[in-house]
Amino acid sequence: MGAPCYPDRGLPPMPRSTDTSRLLVPLGGLVDREVDLDAYLQVLMDKVAAALQADRGTLYLLDPSRGDLFSRAAHLPEVSQIRVKKGQGVAGRVAETGVSHRSGDGPRFDGIDKLTGYHTHSSLAVPLRDRSGGLFGVLQVLNRRGAPVFTDEDEARLVSIAAQVAAALEATSLYAELERARAQPDAPVGWFFNRIVGESATMQQAYRVASKAAATEATVLLRGESGTGKELFARALHVNSPRKDRPYVKVDCAALPAGLLENELFGHEKGAFTGADSRQAGRFEAAAGGTVFIDELGELPLAAQGKLLRVLQDRELERLGGHDVVKVDVRIVAATHRDLAQMVRDGRFRADLYYRVRVVELQLPPLRERGAEDIERLARHFLAAAARRHHVSPVPQLSDAAVARILSWRWPGNVRELENCIESAVVLCDGVIQPEHLPMPGAEVAGRDGPEPGEGVLASPIPVATGDESLAAAERRHVLAVLARHGGNQSAAARALAIGRNTLIRKLREWNVPATDGS
Repeated sequence: MGAPCYPDRGLPPMPRSTDTSRLLVPLGGLVDREVDLDAYLQVLMDKVAAALQADRGTLYLLDPSRGDLFSRAAHLPEVSQIRVKKGQGVAGRVAETGVSHRSGDGPRFDGIDKLTGYHTHSSLAVPLRDRSGGLFGVLQVLNRRGAPVFTDEDEARLVSIAAQVAAALEATSLYAELERARAQPDAPVGWFFNRIVGESATMQQAYRVASKAAATEATVLLRGESGTGKELFARALHVNSPRKDRPYVKVDCAALPAGLLENELFGHEKGAFTGADSRQAGRFEAAAGGTVFIDELGELPLAAQGKLLRVLQDRELERLGGHDVVKVDVRIVAATHRDLAQMVRDGRFRADLYYRVRVVELQLPPLRERGAEDIERLARHFLAAAARRHHVSPVPQLSDAAVARILSWRWPGNVRELENCIESAVVLCDGVIQPEHLPMPGAEVAGRDGPEPGEGVLASPIPVATGDESLAAAERRHVLAVLARHGGNQSAAARALAIGRNTLIRKLREWNVPATDGS
């Protein structure tokens, strides 16, 4: 029959054994990693095929809108995708009956084999089921190498593997997207990076840039408002890069006092300052071979900017209080919500650093510009995730009125605000999320659960100006009003605004508002 068609991806060979418990160990931690899902699934199918000594393997998912199966990861060099109707072929029969099935040569292969030009001698397929027992896919292998057909032992092994695969997939945004598609059958199933949800044109562009940049060593500058997902993309750039198995180290320039930032980044020598009793490595050294994510780059003091430029240009630094040159092997990804070009013109950011750090620039859109489909897609994704996290079963439903309220809002806190809003509603509702369960400004303004018919959208959280007023000015006025309403308590005001306390402090600093906390 010849060598298997799946490529060698550098994974250790899977011995033929009844013990399949270690199949997914090298791919563990998926739920917390922003992996490229297509790449992950392809590696997964390579391992499944190797475990069964099969020539080919296919992961089919059930399309909720069409009711058929579509291949998402497969050894199909002839075609990009195969769709199988329920009852068609071995995989379609499993989808229809929910029972594992294996078969030898026969006419049931003719349709797919004619499409691919591949001759199937034997096939084995088993269902993929979620925790509730619902069938959401089929796992299939073709042509058992060294034997005419798949055996009972092979079937038992693939059933065990399928349980692992289903559990892993259920923890990803892929499964959440399938769940969302059941509620929105008109919206196609789509995903790219795990935990990053959205199919709008602006997000598709972000995916394209991120996927190209991830495979390189290029420095990336992520730009966008607070809460748009910059850190998720930073992690995606790391976990889909050749450095994925090395450290990922984050430095938040807005969360550290200026006097400590240099020490955190570059480390210090013994005796560099009072209390420096020993040498301490900085974040760049701690990330050896990996990625350093510098969040809120615009907050980096000018003195530290010159040292960062040296790291970018020469991959070397000197610890505070030292003179020895330390070589570092890191990739740098930075993020900011600030207009760095304007800061350069104002003399608050080095021009040479600005040009060096934006080798690849990735702009993330605010949620209000991503369209209603992305907002609802995200809401349903967060709904499923929050239900799992808080052990709420069955997953609550979103009422039409709740969806309408969600779509009417401008989401000044972006994706982070939407996630917090949905999580609160999951905790408070009784099976169905109604508008009153959503902790959004508007209900208290109107004094009722929602707008009366014909009123249109809900009241905006940012007071409407009588004349022309910039969005930034309106935001400042609203933030200060909320802060005043909470007696200057920054923690309470940040919760009401659905933003992080550090974000609020940074905004106050930008507006030259004294950062006194009433808490």
